[in-house]
Amino acid sequence: MRPSLKLLAGVSRAQPSKLRKPAMSLDHFIQRQRVLGFWREVTRAIHKIPKSSTRDELHSYARHEFERHRNVTDLQHIRYLLSTGKSEFETMRRYIDEQASR
Repeated sequence: MRPSLKLLAGVSRAQPSKLRKPAMSLDHFIQRQRVLGFWREVTRAIHKIPKSSTRDELHSYARHEFERHRNVTDLQHIRYLLSTGKSEFETMRRYIDEQASR
């Protein structure tokens, strides 16, 4: 092996990568998938509304709420946010269905 490759290989083994995130638990992974699925459900519903300022406002509101809670790591808090988000979305869905049928 060339000396430059040995040096590079030695450095990468000796120090943990700063780019690699720590592995998440299975519970965190499952909640993450649920949140992503909920995000997709919300965006699909919003895109049923014809292009308007209302559609843009709903999308920016949803995006802001997801971004605001992006760094939450407590599983109980994530479950709570997901539950309250879904109930809030059901209320919003009635309005969306009404707007989409126009």
